[in-house]
Amino acid sequence: MKIIFLFFDGLGLGDNDRSNPFSYTPTPNLKSLLGGQPFTREAAGFRGDKVALIALDATLGVAGLPQSATGQAAIFTGKNVPKLLGYHVHGLPGRRIKEQLAAHGMFKQLQQKGFRCFFLNGYRPQFFQKLKNGDLRGFSCSTLITYYAGLPFRSLKDVEEGNALYADITNSTLRQMGFSLPEITAKEAARRLVALSRNYDLVLFEHFQTDLAGHRADPEAAGKSVDLIDDFLGHIIRYLPEDTLLFMTSDHGNLENTSSNVHTLNPVPALFYGPFDYSCVQQMKDLTDIFPTLLHHLQSNIIAGREEKGKKIV
Repeated sequence: MKIIFLFFDGLGLGDNDRSNPFSYTPTPNLKSLLGGQPFTREAAGFRGDKVALIALDATLGVAGLPQSATGQAAIFTGKNVPKLLGYHVHGLPGRRIKEQLAAHGMFKQLQQKGFRCFFLNGYRPQFFQKLKNGDLRGFSCSTLITYYAGLPFRSLKDVEEGNALYADITNSTLRQMGFSLPEITAKEAARRLVALSRNYDLVLFEHFQTDLAGHRADPEAAGKSVDLIDDFLGHIIRYLPEDTLLFMTSDHGNLENTSSNVHTLNPVPALFYGPFDYSCVQQMKDLTDIFPTLLHHLQSNIIAGREEKGKKIV
């Protein structure tokens, strides 16, 4: 089994109401997966053909609104980092969170167990200058787990050549910044993502524009963000091989409530599509269950593969 891990920053499961772009935006692909239901809190617990949606607690037993640094650290380590610190940390990780990422980062753990990992995101030239200078300030959790695992980073040249994706999916943000990369469709981005995943056991792609759209509290901008997500997911599923599990989650809510420009207390989605062990999936409760669940699927496949002696595992 292979796993494509999609991380969408700031995307919760909200109520099915007029403030939720997943309610007022068509989302044909997500609704098709969920038996016609919108991608809201009410759909949590749905299980269909090759698909399951679980609601995960993002507060992790700590008072206050969930935040990016601690939420992402919990996802990418399997540790309750907010509880360890006693509070949620917004923005980027500080020293204590970096220590957790260095010791328990997902990529480092997977490599130690013999799995091949890859972070699909491409970086702008400024990042590589900071990396060269040893300046880790301003690095996100996903960047740091890649760095601590000693994995290579992809550049805009890789994005242009189809060997990475930029975080915005289509390169539109890069073009607005003045970079000359061609804009691509969500369909082409999905094709590239799935093609790149074939050489690895697990690949991670991060899209943080969802959180930015949520902070704008602009219903039109939120709707456009949801449109892009739905289009991207739909095409990934169409290209997805039978032996690959697609998993999507987030660190906290935000985009799903346009009546506010701050994070929410809503649960976040754990969306599975493809071959998965539902007995394991249905036991998930919060962000710390994500990495152990994905690891279980990778390890179970290895055990099954040895026992089946070459039979195709689907």
